Amino acid sequence: MFNLFKKKKDEPKKGDQYLSLKVREVVKETPDTVTIYFEQPEPYLDYKPGQYLTVILEIEGKEVRRSYSLCTSPFVDPHPGITVKRVDKGLVSNYLNDHIRPGKTINIMKPLGNFTLDFHSKNARQLVMIAGGSGITPIMGIAKSLLINEPQSKVSLLFCSRSEEGIIFKKALENLEAQYGPRFQVTHQLSKPSASWTGPKGRLNHTVLSKYFDSAIDKNAEATHFFLCGPEGMMEIALDLLAERKENPERIHKESFYTDLDAKEKSMQASGQLAPALTRDIEVVLEGKTHHFDVPAGKTILEAGLDKDLDMPYSCQSGLCTACRGRLVSGKVDMIEDAGLSPSEIAQGYILCCSSKPASDNIKIIIE
Repeated sequence: MFNLFKKKKDEPKKGDQYLSLKVREVVKETPDTVTIYFEQPEPYLDYKPGQYLTVILEIEGKEVRRSYSLCTSPFVDPHPGITVKRVDKGLVSNYLNDHIRPGKTINIMKPLGNFTLDFHSKNARQLVMIAGGSGITPIMGIAKSLLINEPQSKVSLLFCSRSEEGIIFKKALENLEAQYGPRFQVTHQLSKPSASWTGPKGRLNHTVLSKYFDSAIDKNAEATHFFLCGPEGMMEIALDLLAERKENPERIHKESFYTDLDAKEKSMQASGQLAPALTRDIEVVLEGKTHHFDVPAGKTILEAGLDKDLDMPYSCQSGLCTACRGRLVSGKVDMIEDAGLSPSEIAQGYILCCSSKPASDNIKIIIE
């Protein structure tokens, strides 16, 4: 059922970026959300809390890839897991919710992503975390990792959901509150609660979030980091408010699950930020082998490479992950979306092939 590569190839070599995982357990979190736990491979799957992995499936005869954040902590949980919320007409999310059972094998790309944190037992800091819906997925792994690794640090979480039955990880969050007491505090904000709900209600807005920050932020903490993951509107409100409060940008971490590349490209084009769309010849060094090919006007570097049957790595195809990352060593590209890259990666010349189009001649990209 599951094919790993676009073309028929041998099984992934040791140390390759691809891996096969066997499903250990499927847990129904809410009526439209499941967590899929995997058996640990040998050697163990190496990942950082907050990272994502890419599932590679064949559905209706076509290879499809989607990125899903790991909800687990490598410091706490014996088995890695991803949580998948059903999306209306979502091909992969519906397939995973309806058809995946224990014993199945799923091919993946190994975990990637910068939405993570390093830990040290001497730290005495605070994480203020804002999550909406399935945005709780990476937040969960990061929170558990901090609590177990930093006894003097604490987590304050504002979790926005639609209703009581839609709260993902509801029981797990209650267990963490009971286990860690004042070091882990959760506030649930429901947009459409039942009549019996006594907690905060209504959509998140500037006023609500401002009051939450005033009450939640511990000014005595040695440092406060902000982690944001959820709908774009929610994150825009949080980012604007954090800018107003002059919080350190280096301590603000965000993870997006969706972006409209077409709309962003049209906006950049209208403001004159993009080079003329021309067919250009480029050079791509893929795993040490050099390839020359044309990128037709209007196509991304990834699209053109895949059209040439190059096994270029990719995942989200929307500029939010780093699976298609390459280093631009000559020439210039227009990168429509760079959210998946850190400032240091951009400074080093890294680009995302899925959202980049040639903007000059003499382009050379190295993909390792």
